[in-house]
Amino acid sequence: MGLRWYALHTQPYREAQVADLLTSRGVAIFLPMIPAHHRRLGAVQRPLFPSYLFAQFDVEASGLATVQWTPGLNYVVALGDRPVPIPDEVIVALQERVRAICAQGGIPMHHFRPGDRVVITGGPLRGLEAVFQGPMRPSERVRLLVEFLGQIAPVEVSIADVAAPRARPDADAASLDDRSTRGRRTRGKGRRIRSTRTS
Repeated sequence: MGLRWYALHTQPYREAQVADLLTSRGVAIFLPMIPAHHRRLGAVQRPLFPSYLFAQFDVEASGLATVQWTPGLNYVVALGDRPVPIPDEVIVALQERVRAICAQGGIPMHHFRPGDRVVITGGPLRGLEAVFQGPMRPSERVRLLVEFLGQIAPVEVSIADVAAPRARPDADAASLDDRSTRGRRTRGKGRRIRSTRTS
């Protein structure tokens, strides 16, 4: 099988320690680190995947002995009793993603709150309006509610592909979270709903 990449799970905040120890043993390591802001320390680097890093070694030649007894390491991610190899192209894609995040100064921040109207600006759902669900903390992917073919469906997209909708004075005021009044022309008992639009 030869050299393959594997995911390692570490004790909390021990990713760098495990990476340093394995590097000193000649093991190739990929610890994705991205820029972040600490309330007291200011600009810092933090793991993209807390408590995880990636190591390249030959399981067939040495078993797990290469990494198994490293202080701070919990386990090698496995399926049953067999470590799960990660394709090289996945590691390359992660490395490219980390470089892109670092180039833009970190994961994009957002100011959206649950219930806010947003527009999806990229990907296959580009142009659709949605309702922001969360999470509140900066994240690569956020949850939205999208109306598609008359149904409300939750989706996850990159926060970089979400923007506040442009003001449209002539747009209908109906929203995804107020569908109960959509299409109504009366308030009940025959009383008509008056439009406040002047156009």
